Formats: sequence, structure tokens, C-alpha cells
Amino acid sequence: MNEALAAKQIDDLRNGIISELLVKKEDFPVFRAVLVKQPDFKRFRGIAQRGGHVIYHYMDAPRS
Repeated sequence: MNEALAAKQIDDLRNGIISELLVKKEDFPVFRAVLVKQPDFKRFRGIAQRGGHVIYHYMDAPRS
């Protein structure tokens, strides 16, 4: 995964094109670097899975 693909997937999740996003362990560092730069970063919720993968959802309200 590169930064452009990560940004597109973040936009798709934000805009409701996809309801959840699976980020594989090997792609996580690149994805996270792009995600934390987003102005609505606190609206993304990541749920860790076995094996180091993470499933992200976009929430209506920001987390605290």
C-alpha cells in the first residue's frame, strides 16, 4: 500500500462508499501515517484483529 491508496481508502470510508476497511499488518504503518493527518481522525475507529490486522469504521461522532 502506498500513501495515495491509503488516502483513497480513507475517503471511501469517510464518504460511505465502503462500510469498513481491513488494513493488513504489513500495510498498517503507511496507512496510519496518512490517517493521523486527517482533520477528522477521531471519527475513525480501528478494531485490532488476530494476526495484527485492523478493521476500521467511520463513526458519526468523534471518539473522546
